[in-house]
Amino acid sequence: MLRKKVLPVNDYTTVGKSVMRIDGLQKTTGETKYAGDIALPGALCLKVLRSKIAHGLVKNIEICEAMKVPGVVQIFTHADVPGINGYGIIVKDQPMLTDKVRFKGDAVALIAAEDEVSAEKAMALIKVTYEELPPLYDVLDAMKEDAPAIHEKGNILGIYKIKKGDAESALQCADVVIARKYTTQRIEHLYIETEAGVAYMDNDMLVIKAGTQNPHYDRRDVARVLGLPLNKVRIMQTPTGGGFGGKLDISVQCFLGLAALKLGRPVRMVYDRETSFIASGKRHPFYIDFTTAADKQGKLVAVKVRIIGDTGAYGSYGPATLNRGAVHATGPYEVPNVDIESYCVYTNNPFSGAMRGFGTPQMAFATESQMDLVANAVGISPVDIRRRNILKEGSLTATQQQLNSSIGIGKTIEAAWEKALQVMPGLGDENK
Repeated sequence: MLRKKVLPVNDYTTVGKSVMRIDGLQKTTGETKYAGDIALPGALCLKVLRSKIAHGLVKNIEICEAMKVPGVVQIFTHADVPGINGYGIIVKDQPMLTDKVRFKGDAVALIAAEDEVSAEKAMALIKVTYEELPPLYDVLDAMKEDAPAIHEKGNILGIYKIKKGDAESALQCADVVIARKYTTQRIEHLYIETEAGVAYMDNDMLVIKAGTQNPHYDRRDVARVLGLPLNKVRIMQTPTGGGFGGKLDISVQCFLGLAALKLGRPVRMVYDRETSFIASGKRHPFYIDFTTAADKQGKLVAVKVRIIGDTGAYGSYGPATLNRGAVHATGPYEVPNVDIESYCVYTNNPFSGAMRGFGTPQMAFATESQMDLVANAVGISPVDIRRRNILKEGSLTATQQQLNSSIGIGKTIEAAWEKALQVMPGLGDENK
């Protein structure tokens, strides 16, 4: 068998060397042009009027006084959307401009004006009449049978179950049972660059340049909402000043497309920080009811977990997040009996979407807290209980997948403990 010759490190062009980031110099010197830096001659400024109520029906939108403001070119409402007024990465449940409000921040009207001052004056003069509906801010309230429906099909968007063995019997026979409830909070991505973009018509082609992580999905949703064939929409991703999952969703793209298409003029839109906070997706808050059972030696025998994720007003990546939350509820540990159910639930809160980890960080907090509590209950160290339960070669995961290779958690734990002793000399032994 021929073996490749291993070169000294100095002979490699990349391995063992510091590599300059391709776009690092331009970004640090300010040469990079982000979406908000693009200036198109004659571009109109776009602003969105957003709802101040959390739940209600739009009964009337009065724009006559707003249209009299000098510089205002057009004001659009849901009645002006030419295609199917619903987009979303998994479920097409979010309207571009709505006639039913589902959270404080839903888009109600789009103003196109020659300048920002005119657009803001007009926005203040638009009068919207609502029929308010009871808001639901709590996922447990939203799951009640008599709760007002936020969407036509109800408030539970999805249920995901993982069953393995007989968890109930194992819980009855276990030496140690730890039951706790955990909640995690909604988190804003807070990328440095807020949502922004420009759009224009290139003959009959709609061109949109925007800060996005998902140009191909954007194209499909823009074409759907505007009633255009796919080959008449072009999305160009500009350098993105941070995303972390938050720019996978549509933000300015449909607004830009509608105005450019209807008015035949270039348009520009940049969210200020307040709008970015109000209108963008967040990390899903989780409500977790977690029961862990073990024997006297700290060997896990069962887990029973119920997870409820608040996806807010719209689905976004909610189904994927709650599905992955269920899959990762057992962490990197082998558990013979598993009973996990997770629920993706609509509320009238700001919508939740993708953020680094897709439901895994929330579950890691709960799972690892449970491991520490079990270790304390059986009188072994937090490190040792993990050694006794980690996935190894041949282990079955909660979804019954047998692991045969590339299982690094054991080495990771030992290396982490060794490093901890180096950097924290007063740490003591594993039991402290």
